[in-house]
Amino acid sequence: MFSQAPSSPSQPVDRFGNPIDASVGYARGDIIRSSVQEAMRLRQGQRLATARVLAKGPESIAVFTGNQRDFPIRPDDLAGLCEEWVGPGIIANELNAVAIEHMGGRSGDQVAVFNRTSAGIIATIAGLSDGRPVVSFVPRGGRSHASVIRGCGICGSKLIEIDNLQDLHSAVGKSETALVVITTVTSSLESLDAHDIERAVEVAQRSGAIAFLDDAYGARIRPVLHGGRKGLEFGADLSITNCDKAGLSGPRAGVLVGRPAAVTRAQAKGAEFGMEARAPIVVGALRSLQRYSPGMLLEEARAGKELSEALAAKLGPRVARSDLGPVVDENDVLAMLLERSGAPSTSVVPAEAAAALGMVLLRDHGILTTNTHGQPGARVSLRFKPTLDALPRMGGVPAVVDAVLESLATLAPSIGDADEVAELILGASQ
Repeated sequence: MFSQAPSSPSQPVDRFGNPIDASVGYARGDIIRSSVQEAMRLRQGQRLATARVLAKGPESIAVFTGNQRDFPIRPDDLAGLCEEWVGPGIIANELNAVAIEHMGGRSGDQVAVFNRTSAGIIATIAGLSDGRPVVSFVPRGGRSHASVIRGCGICGSKLIEIDNLQDLHSAVGKSETALVVITTVTSSLESLDAHDIERAVEVAQRSGAIAFLDDAYGARIRPVLHGGRKGLEFGADLSITNCDKAGLSGPRAGVLVGRPAAVTRAQAKGAEFGMEARAPIVVGALRSLQRYSPGMLLEEARAGKELSEALAAKLGPRVARSDLGPVVDENDVLAMLLERSGAPSTSVVPAEAAAALGMVLLRDHGILTTNTHGQPGARVSLRFKPTLDALPRMGGVPAVVDAVLESLATLAPSIGDADEVAELILGASQ
């Protein structure tokens, strides 16, 4: 028996019987009990990365989170455009033009930049829901981003999560919905097809609700990798994307584009919460959009496909193949570790097993993943989305695959020892 605690008959459980925390979509354990321990895990990942850089240099770290996290401002931007009072006004027209084009918007649309895409989503929900229900439409097998769940919690709106059009019609029609959040591509890269996006927008607007696309990945994956439309070309009222993933180089920021009245309300709520992007981030977002090339995303996708094929050749069907790289479900991570250890059971839950494996990958091989550096509530599956220089830094695809196999072998003997796993995830001062 692997479960941490008994679950109620109606509560979903993971493959090992552990009750799933609905707010994050995975089981909590005795090590990672809440967002507090997730923050501690992030600090431990930062300590391991720092130690490796000090010992071996910055080239010893390869980023596989899919987030490039550059800061592409120019030297001459610092003197004027990054100045807080005047700079944002000077670049406003330039930013509007490039952001609206990037998102497929209309000439009269408005743009707002937030310090994170999550911040933009929360601010939009808080600013536009009016305390009424929010419907979240997600791909089958996917789930809403944690920011959607937390945004509804902050403003006291009921969240209704739907993964099919038939239920979406019913939910929107019965709930006096203020806002429909349409997640076109999840963080695990499950995606909606064009028909579902188009119909979801129509259903939302026909009911009088605002159609809001969470297009963090989809803004580029859909048109570049699948020949589809840009987000606002579906007729949605609002769309938000992330400035440091899927072909955009950074900085970390969320760019919201859409109907002026709705953008203004979201922007105002973001300012109330301190979620707005300050001038240097806004300038960085502008430069990121200006330097964007579909070729960057195509190269990321090519590298991810090559890595997926090589890892699947070693680990078999447990490796799922996304548009940007391989994914191994956290339940499969724990199963592989138990198989290698020979242990009949463990008190460690799948999310903790994946976090521990991430720490070994980082400490021993310099592979940085969201399992060590993801924010609280982020997906806990083992995901490899190589940034542009990640594979060359590691020495190529075979070296990454070998690192995964070696890390599984390194961690397996400890998987039955919760104290040892806790120290690995949280550090000795836990």
